[in-house]
Amino acid sequence: MEQGKKAVRKEAAEEISERLSSLENLYFPRAVASSTSSASHRKPLLLHLLLRDPAVFLERYGSQLTVDELREFDALNDDYEVDWHLNNLRKKMNPTSQELKSRSVAVRNRRLAYLNKLVAEGHYFSEDAMREREPYLHHEYVGKFQDLTGRSMARPGERWSETLMRRSEEARLVARIREEQQRLGVSERDWIGNEMVQEEEEEEEEESEEGEEDEEANKHAGASSRLEEVAKNGTDNNEESISRDEEGAVSPEEMQEMMEQFTYIMQQKFLSGEDHQHLDYSKIDNDETLDDHWLREVSLDAEDKYFAED
Repeated sequence: MEQGKKAVRKEAAEEISERLSSLENLYFPRAVASSTSSASHRKPLLLHLLLRDPAVFLERYGSQLTVDELREFDALNDDYEVDWHLNNLRKKMNPTSQELKSRSVAVRNRRLAYLNKLVAEGHYFSEDAMREREPYLHHEYVGKFQDLTGRSMARPGERWSETLMRRSEEARLVARIREEQQRLGVSERDWIGNEMVQEEEEEEEEESEEGEEDEEANKHAGASSRLEEVAKNGTDNNEESISRDEEGAVSPEEMQEMMEQFTYIMQQKFLSGEDHQHLDYSKIDNDETLDDHWLREVSLDAEDKYFAED
């Protein structure tokens, strides 16, 4: 530290460095990150930076400081960089209503820009990735109309170990779906994996109905003849449609529409902050580089308008 240069009080600097050193996942440059495994190693590094370059210290760790701790830096506010960081940090701590509104708009736009990036990359909003995050929601919109056996079959070029791992993962997802169905009170016959039980029950019901019809036919031959005539003429088409519905068969167009609805819901969940278990929203919301996406959009809109008016 240069002779006569203002600095944070040594006692305050010690207390701030002591408290921050106890925080986990605190950022440190790669060059020293390997030596920050414990609080006793982190404290001297923090203290040295605070006393040597308070502006950089505020840039890195200012958001972790309390109001009282920030006040200790007021003695240095004749330093332009320190003063800028202090004002910026205090605005974030006590924003005006207009600043809150602007912040909300900026966060929404940054999340939307990041969503567009994720869509372009193709993985996060792929069907498999979305099903992993929300297996029950996927099942309700899409999965119940799909053939589950296909998910467990070996795929071309896949090693046997990979097939086994995928089957294990599939069993885990099915268990999560069933747990949610049980929690919501879904009828047991409609639980995922109970399709065979349901088919057997339907077959038993059909056999029972056929037996009853045979008995009735023996007693009332005339009625039986009439039913045969209806069957020959093909006028009783409702049974066939019910059978298709029970099998869950849907057209490719309907399946695509349901997939789009499911994807839309998953994207809205991301925008509203419900994906915090899978993404660090603080990095997205504070990433100013994402604003460039909208600056480019505005620039393109202005360019299109210019040529349209020309």
